[in-house]
Amino acid sequence: MPELVLVTVPLGERSYPVLVGDEARHDAALLVPRGARRAAIVTQAGIGVDVDPGIPSETFEIPDGEHAKELSTIGELCSRFSRFGLTRNDVVIGVGGGVVTDVAGFAAAVYHRGVAVMHVATTMLGQIDAAVGGKTGVNLPEGKNLAGAFWQPAAVLCDTAVLETLPERELRAGYGELAKYHFIGARPDAAELIGTARATPVLPDDIDFLRRLPEHRAPEHWQFLGESLRRKLLDGCEFDELSLVEKVAACVAIKAEVVAADETDGGRRTLLNYGHTLAHALEIEGRFDLRHGEAVAIGLRYAALVARLLGRIDDERVADHERVLAAYGLDDKLPAGVDVDEIIDLFGRDKKATDGITFVLDGPDGLEVVPGVDPGVLRRALDQM
Repeated sequence: MPELVLVTVPLGERSYPVLVGDEARHDAALLVPRGARRAAIVTQAGIGVDVDPGIPSETFEIPDGEHAKELSTIGELCSRFSRFGLTRNDVVIGVGGGVVTDVAGFAAAVYHRGVAVMHVATTMLGQIDAAVGGKTGVNLPEGKNLAGAFWQPAAVLCDTAVLETLPERELRAGYGELAKYHFIGARPDAAELIGTARATPVLPDDIDFLRRLPEHRAPEHWQFLGESLRRKLLDGCEFDELSLVEKVAACVAIKAEVVAADETDGGRRTLLNYGHTLAHALEIEGRFDLRHGEAVAIGLRYAALVARLLGRIDDERVADHERVLAAYGLDDKLPAGVDVDEIIDLFGRDKKATDGITFVLDGPDGLEVVPGVDPGVLRRALDQM
């Protein structure tokens, strides 16, 4: 089998592995929690990715698109889990993109007040963001992801071979989420979470999944391609220089380090929402044919314009944002017909808006959470889009 990159999300007794690489999904059975006798596989009809958990399983399909992210979907899933006979000791496996991992994770968090969940992420967005970190949730009429829970998975598998089967637009949209990592950057602590042939931080004796493997050892085909990636990140290399597998693994490592420092979104984890304030407003407004990553790309350029108007960055840094987005083939222009008043109102209803309209903005010290942004500045930036 192809070699894999192994990344840890370091949360003490709840630490878990993320396997990245071609064919990673075929190791799902190795990572099923001990004692699980049934697996409820949550997916969508068009995904078409088979996963063998190595135990009896049943597949539960949810509707396509954002329409699946409703409380009614969670209730229906839990009822179906019960009829299937799923117990607190069993496992839910989400197979799909961000919608599936959000819904499967939330259903697992509330069924029997919490059952184990694993994710097999099949989209770029799912692999580098949604499947990792334990955020789950559904939408309400008043906004995105307003009902949910923090529920960390037992394991995540990011099969990069599956990405090659995605429609071009779907893959490109995922790059909108990847682009934000260019500006978050990789701290040394993130690089240290990548397993290598000599250093395997995901494999200490106190991590539960290792004790389930034969002789407490990783399979031979887990050859830890991460050695060169770890070195590249420590040397400060640009994302542009990385292969697809390396990009996915680097994003996972960056997110894992941020989650370890701020699991429940009370501080630094908010930086992962860079570009998302306008993105979520455009998605809620709902009149535009935008994938989430496409909306994030627009939001990244907008956040750069806001930061420039506030004197936090210069024209050259704005150009850096535009260069990164262009390199991924992403449109960074505001859709025609945007209702500026409605967008400003939606900014005020964003989850981050606990002290006035709040944005994650670039600055001389990197990304920061900036509360109380002047609506007049936000309007001017929208005009410049």
